[in-house]
Amino acid sequence: MVRSEQVRRTAAALLRILAVAAAYWVGGQIGLLQQLVVEGAVVTPLWPPTGIALTCLLWLGAGVWPGIALGTAITIATINSMDIASLGILAGNTIAPVAAYLMLRRIGFRTELDRLRDGLALIFLGAMGGMLISATLGAGSLLANGSLPLGEFWPVWSAWWAGDAMGVLVITPVLLVLRRAAVPRVTRPYWWTEAIALAVASPAVAVIATRVELSLLFLVFPLLIWAALRFQLPGSAPCALMISVLAIGAAMDRAGPFADRSILEVMIILQALNGCAALTGLLLAAIITEQIGIRRKIEDACASLAEVVDQIAPGETAHLWPPYERRPRLED
Repeated sequence: MVRSEQVRRTAAALLRILAVAAAYWVGGQIGLLQQLVVEGAVVTPLWPPTGIALTCLLWLGAGVWPGIALGTAITIATINSMDIASLGILAGNTIAPVAAYLMLRRIGFRTELDRLRDGLALIFLGAMGGMLISATLGAGSLLANGSLPLGEFWPVWSAWWAGDAMGVLVITPVLLVLRRAAVPRVTRPYWWTEAIALAVASPAVAVIATRVELSLLFLVFPLLIWAALRFQLPGSAPCALMISVLAIGAAMDRAGPFADRSILEVMIILQALNGCAALTGLLLAAIITEQIGIRRKIEDACASLAEVVDQIAPGETAHLWPPYERRPRLED
């Protein structure tokens, strides 16, 4: 009986590892659809596997790290043959999300992203901090292998780091939202009308901002603010992802504000837009969600206090505090 239980646990752990490897590989294939060659090295403006890897670690724990390593190895093999430099890239892409996960767990990160501190932690520890490892080991391995000249190290390193960081900032919030996805409990009139309007307006405005030759990239930020204020992370995370994908497509086609620019200029504009969009949506949504939580706690405390007072002086407080189900909520 004990042996059978151990076999089941081992099989379940193996299946989790294989599932993580498969998810990483699928994310890698999607990311490679928009690859760029910077100083002879293949990089992507948005590398989804980093966000997928960190999310899997947050959901399943550090024990699935072999799946990240396996997925990285398979992804590298689809691009080039394995060599010494590939081993360095493999190590960096495995260690970086694990290090980010350990740092987030250390400070008590909550996957609900319902506090400002969680949003800041995901940005500075999960994305900007943790992905320093993958960029340094990856670009350093190419340099040590002779595939990358010394003078081209920093452009490749910065593009590598930005792509990995964007993977965490853009992909991880969306996946964390999807896990808790459910039919929304409508709490205000015209909720569905507003949601549909946002869903239609967001891609339309984003296409105009990224395809028109005029510098209109700033038009996407009112959409992000609207999504975060009214729908919190379930609204702002998909909106930021959509903007990022459309911007990358425009950059690959050299359309709109990306036309007639060098590859370095394209990367700077693209990563500045993607980074600002992700930060705006994530932080504003976290702030609004935290405020809603505080408001609810205050309302609950007031309701409990009113019940106590009503027991002491029956009927004296009924006109001062409406019943719980009729009280306005912050979302209304």
